[in-house]
Amino acid sequence: MTTTRFAPSPTGWIHIGNLRAALFNYAIARQQGGKFILRIDDTDLERSKQEYIDGIKADLTWLGLTWDQLESQSARFDRYTAARDQLIAEGRIYECFETPVELDLKRKKQLNMGKPPVYDRAALLLTAEEKDALRAERGSHWRFKLDHQRIEWEDGILGAISIDAASVSDPVIIKNDGQWLYTFASVVDDIDMGVTDIVRGSDHVTNTATQIQMIEALGGTVPRFAHHSLLTGPQGEGLSKRLGALSLRDLRAKGLEPMAVLSLMARLGSSEPVEIRGSIDEIVANFKVESFGASPTKFDENDLWPLTAKVLAAMSLDQVAADVAAAGVPDAVAPQFWAIIRENIATRADIAPWWQVFAAGDKGSVADEDKDFIREALAILPAAPYAADSWSNWLNDVKAQSGRKGKGLFMPLRKALTGAEHGPEMADILPLFQVKPAPQGL
Repeated sequence: MTTTRFAPSPTGWIHIGNLRAALFNYAIARQQGGKFILRIDDTDLERSKQEYIDGIKADLTWLGLTWDQLESQSARFDRYTAARDQLIAEGRIYECFETPVELDLKRKKQLNMGKPPVYDRAALLLTAEEKDALRAERGSHWRFKLDHQRIEWEDGILGAISIDAASVSDPVIIKNDGQWLYTFASVVDDIDMGVTDIVRGSDHVTNTATQIQMIEALGGTVPRFAHHSLLTGPQGEGLSKRLGALSLRDLRAKGLEPMAVLSLMARLGSSEPVEIRGSIDEIVANFKVESFGASPTKFDENDLWPLTAKVLAAMSLDQVAADVAAAGVPDAVAPQFWAIIRENIATRADIAPWWQVFAAGDKGSVADEDKDFIREALAILPAAPYAADSWSNWLNDVKAQSGRKGKGLFMPLRKALTGAEHGPEMADILPLFQVKPAPQGL
């Protein structure tokens, strides 16, 4: 069975860049009728917080990305210990004692000599007595010993990948403070949970090479890998989770529609055009991981606003019934109200203000030079309720009375009734007024 996973770290709010991995893995699992696992990477016990775990779940639920299995790496430390012990016995994991400062000095020396900054495996030359002394003095960390051979795989996005393991440092799997690192914990989980496909950012390509050897050392089956391009800002700048840049939590709070976000992210960086979809099932059915490229992909939050407007314009009343009711719109008027305003709102937050225009009748505005004109025009407007022909009848009467025509006639009336220069057809608007318009400032 096809099994994928999304493994966010609960050390901050997940952002739009994290969403790509979640969406791509979700789509692959759903296309194949497989399993999608949400795995919380909370091995960093100090920085991981429950509020971020709750936030991850809330963000995915808002987007409609449901998971079939929920796991937490903090509950699996015993399993990682067993895997570590197995590889220690087989000579594939070894203890190291260098401090961060010492490692940094080694890297700088290698670079100055024109060599790649690869760990020199000095720890393997230590005697048992030297190890005991260093361990007592400064503690230790553990590394996985790579076989120095080429590591190759056919990437679902990048194509054929070949990395010489000799050009890569033996990866640290346990820090000095005892924290399990993603590189190793993820491998153990992927094997145990039967993960068959992994899609993640291109910044993980080197990790993938080392993890393939770990999987093989533990007797697991290597999954299919695909590495998508990284998102940048509009000017090519990086996105930072730690700075809260473009967090899904904030995008949701701003009023963006989930289908606008998903429709863009399901195509951004691919060879396919962005198309508004009506459901997560449509997103999944039209997803093609092979259509994505390797080049950095520019993302602009401003692109989400017109998409949100289009998503709302295509919604039925049933889909916004709760928002319309919360705005105070009577059930009898709701179908007419939604049909008229839905193409004239940017977010759901605009629904209530539109109803206030019609319910109160006092949201209009009048320029000083038009006050006399509007007073005279309103004097000949009958009281509510209004019919479908009320606007045309009133407009003709005002035109005859004032001698105005064109924009000079139409625009002051629109602003007096709605407070805006643009919006739905006035012939449709006037019948929605529950009271006779009484713009402010007259």
